Amino acid sequence: MFEIAVVGAGRIGRIHAKNVAAHPRLRLKAVVDPVGDNAATLAAETGAVVSTFEAVLNDPAVRGIVVASPTDQHLDQTLKAMAAGKAVLCEKPIDQDLATARAAAGVLGGERPLLLGFNRRFDRHFGALKRQLDAGRVGPLESLLIISHDPAPPPISYVKVSGGLFKDMAIHDFDMARYLLGEEVTEVFAAASCLVDPAIAEAGDIDTAKTTLKTASGRICVISNSRRSGYGYDQRIEAYGAKGLLKADNVLESTVAHWGAEGPVLDAFQNFFLDRYAEAYRSEVEHFAAVMAGEAKPLVGFDDAVKALELAEAAAQSVKTGQVVKL
Repeated sequence: MFEIAVVGAGRIGRIHAKNVAAHPRLRLKAVVDPVGDNAATLAAETGAVVSTFEAVLNDPAVRGIVVASPTDQHLDQTLKAMAAGKAVLCEKPIDQDLATARAAAGVLGGERPLLLGFNRRFDRHFGALKRQLDAGRVGPLESLLIISHDPAPPPISYVKVSGGLFKDMAIHDFDMARYLLGEEVTEVFAAASCLVDPAIAEAGDIDTAKTTLKTASGRICVISNSRRSGYGYDQRIEAYGAKGLLKADNVLESTVAHWGAEGPVLDAFQNFFLDRYAEAYRSEVEHFAAVMAGEAKPLVGFDDAVKALELAEAAAQSVKTGQVVKL
């Protein structure tokens, strides 16, 4: 059994801590958070103790660290944890600055035990689409459509420190696009606006974007992002080839539908990422355990984190200049 420490007792940290605590091959030993009440509450709920980052780094019993702290601490804490010989599961993005992330390549790149928290790679619906795509179900991939619309925008206090829509929200979609396209993106063009909440624009961010990615062979991916859907948490992927379409649709609260004179009425979409990706987060922790046991290599690692950040910065540059950015 591997002993784990979770750094960060916020929303994401709580998800990881509870999944670690419930895993048969992992034991949550410690919770680290500068907000003492948050750490104490989560530790009490999971049977862990409250500790400090320095203490878990120096504890030889702690074999792995989950970095779920604010984004501006991700890279520094990951570097320190790996220097201490710990396996690391780090939430996305690895950093908010591409140059800073690239500078860490000599330490974090290659075969080191680092798993990046792009949890959608572990979603069983997207995974099934990927397997059928790779098996040639629709022939060679020609184009992708990725839709990611939140039901409502986050608090402005979060927007101000998030790094922006492309690095905070769309970065999941950039990673998924690379995963499904099967080749690197060479061109990025993005158009964006602030249509949902003027306060988001005042914070220097956008809330609505369409991004087009193109590979050297000509494959095209369109990503649609919005901080407000008006109809629920919209998460869809469509993959087109000569033999047809592969589609991963939204997951509903239930399969129950009412059929009446007005037509069929389906149940609502699962509410936001906490529900929609709950299973994916559990699978991610399962994969982390397998990585620690030497049974698997990280499905998504440092190089993937840098590539996704590269696409996020290219999209932001395209919005600013109105031009295609070539990579």
